[in-house]
Amino acid sequence: MKIGELAQRTGLAPSRIRFYERIGLLQPPQRQANGYRSYPDDAVVTLGLIATAQKTGFSLEELRQLLPGDLSQWRHDELLSTLRQKVASIDQLLEQLTQNRAELQALMTEIEARPQGLDCAGNAKRVIGQMQLPGRKKKSGEAAD
Repeated sequence: MKIGELAQRTGLAPSRIRFYERIGLLQPPQRQANGYRSYPDDAVVTLGLIATAQKTGFSLEELRQLLPGDLSQWRHDELLSTLRQKVASIDQLLEQLTQNRAELQALMTEIEARPQGLDCAGNAKRVIGQMQLPGRKKKSGEAAD
């Protein structure tokens, strides 16, 4: 199939398809006598895998190492290991994001608890004074955690 048909079947722009060829994620297609690219049906599958993998967080470099040149050459154990590593990485990111969210919510609560009569600048100083910033030591007289 020509690049236009491949683009239509995959929903990718022809320029994106040529980019994937250029960086080695998609095998270069055969050329017809007129110079047009002629893609095999497997190109649809490969491009679908690339698009899906990118949506799930794989970088182009990770994909270059993961995708075999020939889809029939998948290494089952290596593929599963890579997918497990990506899931573990996502789990770590989720944990960090959950912690960040909790810290931001606590900060909002502190800001919203502005004592009556205290202006915004004073409230900011109050909240910052209560924050546990990395490397900040408590002054004498400050409450310990």
